This record gives sequence, C-alpha cells and structure tokens, in this order.
Amino acid sequence: MKKLLRILLAGWGAKKIGGGKCGCIGTIVVFLILYWLLGFVFDVF
Repeated sequence: MKKLLRILLAGWGAKKIGGGKCGCIGTIVVFLILYWLLGFVFDVF
C-alpha cells in the first residue's frame, strides 16, 4: 500500500511540476526524483 501511495504522489507531483514545461523527459526525471525522495519520507513513518 505504501508503494502505491508513493507512486501516486510522485506521479501527481511530476505532472504538476514537469507537466508541459519540461516535456516528457523532464516529467520522467521529476517523477524519479520525487519517487526517490518519498522513499525517505515513508521510511520515517
């Protein structure tokens, strides 16, 4: 369940941050960075 929530949050954030401005590659990079950062956040909880 944590992984699903982590994927959804990273996808939503990538769409908000990288959607349209950076193109497809930029959105993927933002998604990967957010997914990595959210891993640390979910480890705390």
